[in-house]
Amino acid sequence: MTEFVLVAGAWLGARAWDEVVPELRAAGHGAHPLTLSGLAEKGNVPAGQGTHVQDIVGEIERLDLRDVVLVGHSYAGIPTGQAAERIGDRLARVVFVDSNVPADGESFVSAWPSGRAMAEAAIAENDGRWPPLAADDFAGQGLTDEQITRLVNGSTPHPGASLTEPAKLAGSLADLPATYIKCLLDGDEPAEDVAELLKGERWRLVEMDTGHWPMFSQPRELARILVREGTES
Repeated sequence: MTEFVLVAGAWLGARAWDEVVPELRAAGHGAHPLTLSGLAEKGNVPAGQGTHVQDIVGEIERLDLRDVVLVGHSYAGIPTGQAAERIGDRLARVVFVDSNVPADGESFVSAWPSGRAMAEAAIAENDGRWPPLAADDFAGQGLTDEQITRLVNGSTPHPGASLTEPAKLAGSLADLPATYIKCLLDGDEPAEDVAELLKGERWRLVEMDTGHWPMFSQPRELARILVREGTES
């Protein structure tokens, strides 16, 4: 049995996976959605990016999970990629869902030449937290009005330190068994760093004809892909 550990991106907690988890369990696998510190029901917990890495590693160790498929969406690809490196032979595969990937010494906002100052200003103006998106910001992402409402209602401010702290990697992400899911409504091609990793023998690319939040827009299809990717060598 494969154990899926599911980590949503900025502003979201474990509830983001509510429609994916039953599909994974119905297929006979374990599914463990995780809320990172500083978000959703853990909103009062101080958190930096290193805290989020430890949240993931700690949950896997606490549950003594083996044959783990780590799934990181959007921002969560950064702590998930680092956690994948740290859990050793517990890891079966890491799946990046339309996500950022960590680079040693770089942060989530490092790759934003024009948006970094805007994000940092928004964090400074909101007591160290990144404010969630409004409903209009989800337009063009393959979401119904009901799904957008769920997204907005499920979002909480994101701890700003997790976006500005640098990642720490001991080795190369190219050495990890990995799948990258590219959501085409959010751009036709993976980012340059991801495209480079996909040249390696251990990385695979899967495309979804939907937007940046497939756990809301296409949860069954996402679950089907996760099962396939998580159980194939």
